[in-house]
This record gives sequence, C-alpha cells and structure tokens, in this order.
Amino acid sequence: MTKAEKEHEKSIRARARRMWCDEGSPKGREDDYLERARELQAFVDHPGAALLPNPMVAHPDPGLADQPVEEAELLENLGEFPGRNTDQGDRVLAPMTRKRARAFARGS
Repeated sequence: MTKAEKEHEKSIRARARRMWCDEGSPKGREDDYLERARELQAFVDHPGAALLPNPMVAHPDPGLADQPVEEAELLENLGEFPGRNTDQGDRVLAPMTRKRARAFARGS
C-alpha cells in the first residue's frame, strides 16, 4: 500500500469513527459506519460518477419540452372491460337474492 493509499484509508476510518461517535457509538456497528464512510468518500472522489443528468434541464429536444405530457394510454381503458375480475366498481352495493347472485357470478 502506498503512502497516499494509507492516508486515504486513514481519512475514511476517521470519518467512520466521527459518524459512529456522533450517533452514540452503537456496539457491533463499526463496520456499517466504515462502509458508509467509504461510500461517502467515493462520492467526494468521483462527484460526476454519482450524478445522473437532470431530465428537466437536459432534454434531448428542447422543442418537445414545451409540449404537455400526455397521460398514460392505460387511463383510456379504465373500466372498459367490466367483469368479475376487475377492480373498477363491479361490486354489488346491496345484498341480492340467491338467484340474482348466481346470475351475477355467471356474468349474465
């Protein structure tokens, strides 16, 4: 391990210790804080790798950004196919006779 790598690891361990102490020094969790400190240091070392482009700012075609977003095509079909296996209000609101319940169960 080079001197720079040792210093890097030392700073990560110091950060992990600070975080661990700040949260009350929970027993048996030192490794969790060390892993968290390594992740945070990776963000510091490589800031561009952690960030994705903002879709609201970087749009491939600026002309399309002004158009309203259409609702999903799925919304057009809601409740279109009533039957026993839907969740679009095909419930019986009041009790019915046995004869009528059988007819409803058959789908007629």
